[in-house]
Amino acid sequence: MEKGISIEGSQVILAAAYVRMSTDHQKYSTENQMAAIREYAARHNMEITSIYEDDGRSGLNISGRKGLKQLIQDVESKTKEFSSILVLDVTRWGRFPDPDEAAHYEYICRGGGYDIRYVAEQFANDGSMASAVMKSVKRVMAGEYSRELSKKVFRGQCHLIKLGFRQGGHAGYGLRRMMVDEQGNIKGELLYGQCKSLQTDRVILVPGPAEEVEIVRWMYTAFIEEGYSEASIAAQLNKKGILSDLGREWTRGTVHEVLSNEKYIGNNVFNRISFKLKEKRQENKPEEWIRLDSAFEAIIEPRLFYTAQGIIRARSIKLSNEEMLDKLKSLREKKGWLSGIIIDEQDNMPSSSSYQHRFGSLVRAYELIGYTPDRDYRYIEINRHLRKFYAEIVEDTIRKIKELGGRVHREVTSDLIYINNEIKVSVIICRCLKTKTGASRWKLQLDSGLEPDITIAIRMDEDNVTPLDYYLLPAIDVENPKMRLRENNGLALDAYRFDDLELFFMLTERVPIKEAA
Repeated sequence: MEKGISIEGSQVILAAAYVRMSTDHQKYSTENQMAAIREYAARHNMEITSIYEDDGRSGLNISGRKGLKQLIQDVESKTKEFSSILVLDVTRWGRFPDPDEAAHYEYICRGGGYDIRYVAEQFANDGSMASAVMKSVKRVMAGEYSRELSKKVFRGQCHLIKLGFRQGGHAGYGLRRMMVDEQGNIKGELLYGQCKSLQTDRVILVPGPAEEVEIVRWMYTAFIEEGYSEASIAAQLNKKGILSDLGREWTRGTVHEVLSNEKYIGNNVFNRISFKLKEKRQENKPEEWIRLDSAFEAIIEPRLFYTAQGIIRARSIKLSNEEMLDKLKSLREKKGWLSGIIIDEQDNMPSSSSYQHRFGSLVRAYELIGYTPDRDYRYIEINRHLRKFYAEIVEDTIRKIKELGGRVHREVTSDLIYINNEIKVSVIICRCLKTKTGASRWKLQLDSGLEPDITIAIRMDEDNVTPLDYYLLPAIDVENPKMRLRENNGLALDAYRFDDLELFFMLTERVPIKEAA
């Protein structure tokens, strides 16, 4: 039944408006959309009581679209007084690569008793066969447009790579990003987190401070000539108090990145990993990489770089099952006990994930060498790692907010982060647990007694080593402080799931405003 109010005998239908503008379609500005929607509402005796807006947001998925998320939430909770939802056209609802995703959100609205009207479309969204066919075609066309646009953007990026310009990512230790104009004239260095100011600007890599360049060269010398492992190099750097480019202690992995990335010999390499249309990341084969050799000034001689690659490749020779188990048995005899983290810390043997892949699980590999842990040492090692990771993520969060102009205070007793004297933030690490069937589960216990305004819940991967994703949970929207998360948890909860914390940092950013004279 349509919700409305009677005015002098006529029934006025209450409606909500949803508008979205992506950065590449200025003609579809939210103001123009609202003008068309208001005109439609006037002709159909409707009153707009709520407006949901996503300004400058991609239509590829729902991530980052606060307006659409809030609309779906209000529809499901039935907290707002309207019965119709007005949208300019099918593309403003979204350019989802999978047309079923657009249909899913519309189905939620329709199932709650709300009809969606596309005011600029030539068909009535009335559930008829004709409208269903037209709508499906429009959705497929919208998704296809996104795919074609993605291809054009990718081709443009590849062209810029071949011209010697950097595409995305931070510079790395010992290097800096330099902004140049179309003619290659220097405009200034880009600090961490900064972006180029004009569409015609370009970015190149240049050598960083002399002391950082010398440390990078020492890494290669230590690795090649002195036989140091990546872990040994990291330990020496940390002992001297030398931090990485992200302000963290060095690890085996971060040293390995320096010793294996071609940017240190000036090569510009792109498309190692694909993440098109916000779909799942995938590693590409070397023949699919886009590259330009000697694009930037090198800080490492190619001779040293390729010697290091030879050493690294020699360690990766495929081992037989027996050889892998012999190495595992030797490590057990040396250490007295085993865990995934202990295995991963060794330079001369496969990783724990390699054992899991080869033998089905670490436990099975343990059984094959006759090892049965009398205590859950892996659990202890994971706890040690997570305690260290928690401290790092809190410190990184505080540092990034300060870089963006925010004020931060960390309370020692509660560990809450106070931002701009406005909001309280709690950070929680969610350990990954495996069920008997092999499914992943995460227990989430909110610090409800501390009354944080936002909880950052970090779900760890299966090995509890790296973050899988992040949930930004506002207190007003979370009723149950105890939750058991699955891999997918439905729109009501996964609407708050993100791949990183960039949205959170955007919310905390403060822009200085000049005082009027």
